[in-house]
Amino acid sequence: MAEPLIQVRELSKHFRTYHRREGIWGGLQNLFVRDYKTIAAVDRVSFTIDRGEMVGYIGPNGAGKSTSIKMLTGILVPTSGEAVVNGFVPYRQRRRYVKTIGVVFGQRTQLWWDIAVIESFKLLRRIYDVSQSDFDARMELFNSILGIKDYLNTPVRKLSLGERMRCDLAAALLHNPPLLFLDEPTIGLDVVAKHHIREFLREINREFHTTVLLTTHGMDDIEELCRRILIIDHGKVLFDGELRELKQRLLRTKQIKFVVKDRADGEGLSRFAVDGVELQPVDELTYRFRFDRTKVSAADLIRQILASVEVRDLLIEDEPIEEVIKRIYAGEATLEVPA
Repeated sequence: MAEPLIQVRELSKHFRTYHRREGIWGGLQNLFVRDYKTIAAVDRVSFTIDRGEMVGYIGPNGAGKSTSIKMLTGILVPTSGEAVVNGFVPYRQRRRYVKTIGVVFGQRTQLWWDIAVIESFKLLRRIYDVSQSDFDARMELFNSILGIKDYLNTPVRKLSLGERMRCDLAAALLHNPPLLFLDEPTIGLDVVAKHHIREFLREINREFHTTVLLTTHGMDDIEELCRRILIIDHGKVLFDGELRELKQRLLRTKQIKFVVKDRADGEGLSRFAVDGVELQPVDELTYRFRFDRTKVSAADLIRQILASVEVRDLLIEDEPIEEVIKRIYAGEATLEVPA
């Protein structure tokens, strides 16, 4: 069996901070007497990621995601535990290690701000020792999916956010790294730009077997790209498994949308809003029923409604995954890490 690309064992990062007193007198006291405390930003986290996986790494603000990624990219040194990525210990062998990864942070660019995009790419080609033939082939691939040809001669500072993100992705993958770290890659982008970036990530994963670790608050990105998710909160892993498994365990609300023939039929739906079944009008002829799927049979409800009301169309929907994640973050749904 192939060795995992990322191996994380009991990884921790603690920060020492102190309580800052207010006012001038408090500031003077801080110079001489400080009340220190230790914060565990990441607390004994363990997981493995195989080559070729696309994994969503999610959690609320302050959960420890960014600290974890900084340790995995070699920016931060762990307090304890270990991380081995592609055969390297990131913070010990950083100079050699960074040539084997790509990193894209949504609000920061690795391109030179005042020069044309193509000049940044040429500089990166030399930094990463990419041959001219490989460089040309990859530029052709990047253009075919991301459509970057039209602004290669434009200075980075003149690009829109969506254009810059496409170029940043191309820059991160110019040397064909086996591992790509993505932090909010589609934040602030429009629907078309998001589509291009998702298509590109799927293609490089399919074509080059590139492993992707994606941190984001946008569950659309996770559902589109990742089969597996890691949920972290207060520095600990709450869940590690397939997104499908999480839905099966925690999705409790079903939604059925009915389009009826006329208003009289719509008014007739109200008698089915009993025993925990909630009825919500969507428009004049469209109504949505919401109910706990563990207490109400969707098949029975549909059968009763079809027998009583003329229905033109119906759609069965699950509770949005954002609602499930929200309940986990709020502590309303608990998860144990699978053994």
